[in-house]
Amino acid sequence: MTPPQRRRRHPQEQPPQEPVTEGGAAEGEGKQPERLYILAGAADGGERAPIDLVTLIVTSADPPPAATPEQSALLRLCQAPLSVAEISAYLSLPFSVVTMLITDLLAAELVQARAPIVRQAVPDRSLLEAVMHGLQKL
Repeated sequence: MTPPQRRRRHPQEQPPQEPVTEGGAAEGEGKQPERLYILAGAADGGERAPIDLVTLIVTSADPPPAATPEQSALLRLCQAPLSVAEISAYLSLPFSVVTMLITDLLAAELVQARAPIVRQAVPDRSLLEAVMHGLQKL
């Protein structure tokens, strides 16, 4: 019985180029900083809306014909309230770019932003016992 022979690995050929989409850009180009800068647009004074990751965004109007593809996608996503973190994940865009898109849509009154619904602290045990005893007496 002969021991197994080791085979030398040869360098593989270059991987095939990424497919080109309709816009003429390869799929991986969405990660380039230049593209993200273009998506965010030239902000008026750099002011952003006071938005954090858990702010809920909901659409208040249909996408206008002049909306960018990213804005249209965001408006379609937000038919039901979504957090900014979820929007960022669904659109595969960084939080900073999404906040700029939302700021533009807020200025155009196409979306509404609201704080998340905070659950109240657990009710006092004595209050629950009082309610339970009252119900038992009925």
